[in-house]
Amino acid sequence: MKFPGSVLVSLLLFVAETGTALYLSSTYRSAGDRIWQALTLLFALLPCVLVQFNLVFIHRDVSRDRPLVLLLHILQLGPIVRCVEVFYIYFNAGRFEEPYVSITKKRQMPKDGHSEEVEKEVGQAEGKLFTHRSAFSRASVIQAFLGSAPQLTLQLYICVLQQEITAARGIFMVLSLLSIVYGALRCNILAIKIKYDDYDVSVKAAAYLCIFLWRSFEIATRVVVLVLFSSVLQIWVLPVVLLNFFGFFFYPWILFWQSNSPFPENIEKALTRVGTTIVLCLLTFLYAGINMFCWSAVQLKLNDPDLINKSQNWYQLAVYYMLRFIENAFLLLLWYVYKTDIYLYVCAPLLVLQLLIGYCMAILFMLVFYQFCHPCRKLFSSSISEGLLSCFKYLCFACKSPTVTAPVDKADLKSPDGIGDDAQASYKTNESQNGNPHQSVSSNA
Repeated sequence: MKFPGSVLVSLLLFVAETGTALYLSSTYRSAGDRIWQALTLLFALLPCVLVQFNLVFIHRDVSRDRPLVLLLHILQLGPIVRCVEVFYIYFNAGRFEEPYVSITKKRQMPKDGHSEEVEKEVGQAEGKLFTHRSAFSRASVIQAFLGSAPQLTLQLYICVLQQEITAARGIFMVLSLLSIVYGALRCNILAIKIKYDDYDVSVKAAAYLCIFLWRSFEIATRVVVLVLFSSVLQIWVLPVVLLNFFGFFFYPWILFWQSNSPFPENIEKALTRVGTTIVLCLLTFLYAGINMFCWSAVQLKLNDPDLINKSQNWYQLAVYYMLRFIENAFLLLLWYVYKTDIYLYVCAPLLVLQLLIGYCMAILFMLVFYQFCHPCRKLFSSSISEGLLSCFKYLCFACKSPTVTAPVDKADLKSPDGIGDDAQASYKTNESQNGNPHQSVSSNA
């Protein structure tokens, strides 16, 4: 049975970040910064509440008679109780024979074009551990992008305004960055396991390293760009954030309305139509929060029974990173034009170049992951290199098509007016008798 290390890491990051946020808010209160204190508490407590709802919803505690567990969730101690339960199940597994065992069938990764199906016995203890891992993975994603990401942006913004990085604030920003990167990593692993649920997926250490470097460069550069832009153009940062957020929030709903599909009713049998709508809105809210800072590996598809788009679309990936790179470059350009005196001792051109190179490094590690380290790359219908090559071919064709049609238009303009349809027909007849060199070349080819 696999050691539940992911549960322990999620709990440690959750407790450390929440405790540091409470301490930092107390320092803001003693310093008289009521606004920073309120925002720090908001970004610390909001994801805590959502994490409790996530754990209760997945384990269906409301439908069971467990008042003590529900009370501990209300007291924001749910993750600690769940972690204790996980390790109790893990250390007691195998000491007694389980009365019920389920059999699962998983396909192995194809070797030489063949894929074997392997049966595996799953006991009750292992099934409970799987449910706990899934719940903590989703909790890590919620904590990362609805709490840690705005928290890191806020604290870095305060550091820029005050031109000071205290020890507590520095530790808090490091913990927030680690939480975001870990949440993005769990999001990638969840996407892989959801898309390839029929296969026995094992993620190697090289894949974890590529994802960690990819997400670290991507998220760090994105946060720094937003902070620099907001420090010089405070009024315009709100339209930028709202446009990004609501664009990604309504995108799955627009695709759903265009498909004319019935409203999804299979999320949870106990939920009413209103409850299902609330769950879907929270899901798209989280989806928008992820895409604000990095590429969401899980693409929502509300008209699908699993609510996930399982097809690998390289064009969406390419368009996202291309537009995000252009947006980051544009925001950095505006910061460079309107920078204030607080950046007097900062080499602005070097900083802009470093941030753009950092984002390119993120794209590079992303390409390495999908090309060489993805655990299911053998199941891709086309590799990332083939997808990028087809994108370049399409762009080259779009650029060359006006130049190809230009000589034809000029020839039509230069043709004399006295040539009628009979003359053009006789010209085509003579050309066919003499032979067209272009046609002979193509026929020989």
